[in-house]
Amino acid sequence: MSEVRPEDSAQPAATPVLTAKQAKRANATVTGMLIALGLTIAIFLPIFFLNPASKSEVYERNIDVPGTASQAAATAGYEPLALGLPEPWRANYARWSTGGTGAVPAWEVGYLTPKGQHIALTQTDKANPTWIAQTTDNAPITSDRQAGGESWELRDRGEDRKHLVLEQNGFTVILSGGADLDEFDTLGTAVVEELAQSEPAEK
Repeated sequence: MSEVRPEDSAQPAATPVLTAKQAKRANATVTGMLIALGLTIAIFLPIFFLNPASKSEVYERNIDVPGTASQAAATAGYEPLALGLPEPWRANYARWSTGGTGAVPAWEVGYLTPKGQHIALTQTDKANPTWIAQTTDNAPITSDRQAGGESWELRDRGEDRKHLVLEQNGFTVILSGGADLDEFDTLGTAVVEELAQSEPAEK
């Protein structure tokens, strides 16, 4: 009796064969997916390019702070700070915040410093200890700092973000950000100079 070897009994693997209809359906499915993907991209791209938030230059835009402050004055009841800072200082936002129900309304401006950092200015005539603590991230008072001939509270957790707080002429001004203190001093000096020329807030 002859020996049956394993390779003699192995059968070649069957190759599936698609009918013409099956191949047509498969191609139609792939084509449909590609069309759907193309339509999705076509819808998304205009939104992406038209959305200001998608452009990096938006963060660096230079806002007309005096113009925005004049518009906010009627609502605020006082002339909000519009600091005259030299180049390359720039503002990337300026707005009046109602603060929401029961909160403190305030004038807010964001400044880009010459060293590429950011300092937020917040001004109000209706400050209270709770609001000040919240606006300064509940950071402790670590020292006083002189800027513009006035003594500011320095609040600092020892992290990147720090705060200078000044109460003058019935206003509370808070500077917050991760910039170096010398840049805080420059902004603080401009604040003091403008507050000295403004009408005291009515209490």
